[in-house]
Amino acid sequence: MKAGRLEAFTDGVVAIAITIMVLELKVPEDGSLAALAERVPILLAYVLSFINVGLYWNNHHHLLQATTRIDGRVLWANLFLLFWLSLVPFVIRWLDASDFSPVATASYGVVLGMAAIGYSLTERAIIACGGRESVVARAVGTDLKGKISLGLYALAIPLAFVLQWLSIALYILVILLWLVPDRRIERIVEE
Repeated sequence: MKAGRLEAFTDGVVAIAITIMVLELKVPEDGSLAALAERVPILLAYVLSFINVGLYWNNHHHLLQATTRIDGRVLWANLFLLFWLSLVPFVIRWLDASDFSPVATASYGVVLGMAAIGYSLTERAIIACGGRESVVARAVGTDLKGKISLGLYALAIPLAFVLQWLSIALYILVILLWLVPDRRIERIVEE
């Protein structure tokens, strides 16, 4: 099976998740700056989430551009990834409704961490389908950034109950780690 349909389906799910995130944002009660200031924490959570989902979409796009063939394992791993990405709007709403409670903050990390696992499973399934000498296998290598990200999520989730600000800082650190463009796939494809 070719990767085009999987890419199109993923694009659709990601677009819907991003749309739901913005539609769930509550507008300020009035037109004052004070009312807007009250909404700043959830607006920042939206920005953080938008960037996260956008990073998954961007990296997924590059991953599938280097993929020549997919199978059922890839489809199921990708669905696992999309399931967790589809929960991002839910945890944003929960953060807002709970006034950023420790449980909601930890749950935000669980959702992002599970999405990271889903992305890793998708990569591994693509490598298993294409072989150890495939473009994706050579580009991903040991996937140090992926492993560091999972470690940061594993640390941030329990920290949400003790040092919530540090937990959120670790979520931001993961974003910063991935904001640096990952050129592994592009370099291998250009060879």
